[in-house]
Amino acid sequence: MAVNSKKAAVYVVVVFVLYVIITDPAKAADYVQIGFEGISDAAKAIGDFFTWLADGAQN
Repeated sequence: MAVNSKKAAVYVVVVFVLYVIITDPAKAADYVQIGFEGISDAAKAIGDFFTWLADGAQN
């Protein structure tokens, strides 16, 4: 039963994404840009944290 609900949830998400892309491509592009900016910011923060650790974890 859980596998079927998981497949249904994935199907609903895919249909929604396709709907957004078809009805408003500019808005879909904005969402993708926001997502990539978030990933980039997170990667930079992780890099800064590990640099701080490598420098001896001092202020």
